[in-house]
Amino acid sequence: MIGTLEWTLLDGEHALLVKGDMRRARERFGHAYAQAEQRGEADALARAALGLGGMWVHEHRTAAAAATVRVRQRDALARLDAGSPLALRLRIRLAAEDDYRTGGQDAIMALVSEARAAGDPVTLAEALSLAHHCVLGPDDGPRRMELARELVGVASRTGRRSDLLIGLLWRAVDLLMEADPHAERALGELRSTLDGEGQQAIESVAGAIEVMLSTRGGRFAHAEERAAAGYERGLAAGDPEAPGRYVRQLAALRWYQGRIGEFVPLLTDLLNSPVLPAMDDSPYAGLAVAAAVAGDRRLAECMLARLRRGVLADGPRTSTWLVSMYAVVEAADLLGDAELAGRAAALLAPYGALPVMTSPGIVCLGSVRHSLGVAAITTGDPGLAVAHLRRAVHENLALGHWPAVALSRSRLGQALALRDGPRDEGAQAARAGRAGGGDARHARARSRGRAGHLPPGGPAVAGGAGRADRVRGPLRGHAAPGGAAGQPGQGDPGRGPGRGIAGPRARAGTGAAGAGRAGGDGVPEPARAARHRDRGAGGRSPAPAGAGTAGRA
Repeated sequence: MIGTLEWTLLDGEHALLVKGDMRRARERFGHAYAQAEQRGEADALARAALGLGGMWVHEHRTAAAAATVRVRQRDALARLDAGSPLALRLRIRLAAEDDYRTGGQDAIMALVSEARAAGDPVTLAEALSLAHHCVLGPDDGPRRMELARELVGVASRTGRRSDLLIGLLWRAVDLLMEADPHAERALGELRSTLDGEGQQAIESVAGAIEVMLSTRGGRFAHAEERAAAGYERGLAAGDPEAPGRYVRQLAALRWYQGRIGEFVPLLTDLLNSPVLPAMDDSPYAGLAVAAAVAGDRRLAECMLARLRRGVLADGPRTSTWLVSMYAVVEAADLLGDAELAGRAAALLAPYGALPVMTSPGIVCLGSVRHSLGVAAITTGDPGLAVAHLRRAVHENLALGHWPAVALSRSRLGQALALRDGPRDEGAQAARAGRAGGGDARHARARSRGRAGHLPPGGPAVAGGAGRADRVRGPLRGHAAPGGAAGQPGQGDPGRGPGRGIAGPRARAGTGAAGAGRAGGDGVPEPARAARHRDRGAGGRSPAPAGAGTAGRA
């Protein structure tokens, strides 16, 4: 007869591995740990401690919660035979958590080799999956693709469906991050494998990738609807990434809508939120460009100064590094900081063939070539800018990223005008009909930045001074998920990371900040009105960024 402790452990393992319900799994493993500790049952204690780690790495975001779980795992490890499979699994988990926090990978990769030699497929599957989290930087493509490929194969020997799903997920993510044309095919294979029996943790990530693909397609309203729904599902499942993922997805949408200035209050709050992963400086970069667009030069320069010892130094290249550098380049251009733009371009140069993407494929900002072209404009080299931006247009076309295509074409027109003069036919062709409301707003902000007229605390470029920044959305009032074992999530519910984001109940058309100012296709209302005026006068209106550009080269 199965005892209470074993039932609790089995329930936790079922919740985590079969259902992907991270919230219930934490609760059950927390209870199991307490029971096993009281009874002095070492193996049960180790299984509970392993389960508390979750499916991914860094699921416990606050210092207190992470330290609690780490102590429990080390204590459980100390009670085991050092040569047992459970002991190796705990060592793998501890090494992965430490490497992820520091941006390293040596310790976990050494343990992957040890797991291969040990011959236990479950141990090896866990090692491969956890190691993959530690190799998500732009230099790590071949290594992580090999890990994912091996995991898919090992999954056939573990008897756990979750191992196959994780392997297929990582394979799709890896192909996306390398701009492989077969990436969406791999995502389709994952989706077909998920059909029939859901897995909340995997479905949450797959859904976020589909939000990114909708944004690439210029389907802004659809992307925002899907992002909000995914956020709600993630919260229900106890996914610690749900709030930060939602913020990043909305930030990408607002950037292409020319409304990123509306995000200054939200990003300011997010900086000190416990939901942010370790080693993630991207909110500083995002706030720098949002503040520059909104006219707050002091805040933008403050954020960039903080990055000089992080993403702008010779530190680890994490999964958010390329997105951070994209924002740094745009902020440098808005501020007219040629030195910073040149430094960023030198760091980005080896990665020109990659898309600007954050793992696990939830945000894409187009080709790195676009950032290299913008940096060249800022440093006063329009010839180099033209070369980079022409390639960026074609690479963004290959990605099917229509908003990025429109933005790169607009920048190409700017570079051609600087090189050949504003009357040059190439510059006029690149600009005419390519830049929508978002591009126009970015251009106005750039012109103010070059003239040195960014007033501290100036109004947002899109929509006025803070008028809609404080819409209360679905993130408000939620504690940060991923609490200590057996405890509810932590965080200050009155100052959640999503304060200021509109969700399913607070949106109209594009949702947050500015409901009624944009239509269902994500085109800002001022751009739409101008377009209708142009048509009424018999003129030809410019297409909005990311809308109606498909098929135009």
